[in-house]
Amino acid sequence: MHADLTWLLLKAGRTIRPRQEKDAKVVWSEVPTHCVLVETDEGKLLWDTSCPRDWEQRWAPTGFQDFFPYDAVSDEEYLDSRLTAMGVGLDEIDYVVLSHLHFDHAGNVRMFDNTTARLVVNDKELAFATSFDGLFNGAHLKTDYEGLKFETVSGDAEFLPGVSLIETPGHTPGCLSMQVDLPDTGTLIFTSDAVYMGDSYGPPAAPAAIVNNLEDWFRSVEKLRGIQEKTDAQMIFGHDPVQIHTIRTLSEGSYT
Repeated sequence: MHADLTWLLLKAGRTIRPRQEKDAKVVWSEVPTHCVLVETDEGKLLWDTSCPRDWEQRWAPTGFQDFFPYDAVSDEEYLDSRLTAMGVGLDEIDYVVLSHLHFDHAGNVRMFDNTTARLVVNDKELAFATSFDGLFNGAHLKTDYEGLKFETVSGDAEFLPGVSLIETPGHTPGCLSMQVDLPDTGTLIFTSDAVYMGDSYGPPAAPAAIVNNLEDWFRSVEKLRGIQEKTDAQMIFGHDPVQIHTIRTLSEGSYT
């Protein structure tokens, strides 16, 4: 995606503008999205589902298509194409774990509606995302997830061997991060939107424009920092426009 950087990193004097005004004096930034496929002895887990092919039409009721145009993605970079390129069928994925239910993370979850994949989300996230009236509330868009059958998790726990889910609220009421412990690479922590980017992580931590509860957000950042200090983890941030070009993606191999 592209967006005014203020969405990701609050700075004094900035205002948020749609794409029609992107040539004004603002910092218009790349906003990458990613999904993660984790293979374990007990099944394959897909972390998040990114944005849908029909993003412009689906997001039209929210207006987000103007503030977050998904305009720098090629056909082979959409989730279905990526899975095909990896030789992974939808029926081979055992778990689809959503860090939260915002439009850029749950946009393709309906792909798994008629598969055997178990759809997993935090209990507080699901409660909030299904409780409001109307089609959308902020970046929660019911078109993405309404009517699907979800299993829920709560708190912090090992979900699969070497894969732990960490409750990191603040960005949303039930935002999750994921810790993956690998024999060769060591520990990776995928923060999702608990931390947008390295500049958000700090220290000092700097919040984004989209935060449900600021106190929870700061606590979650420090919680992740504590886990990183104990595990020497590599942090993979949710939408870092610099880091995305330095980590291994499909064409460059995997982490073991």
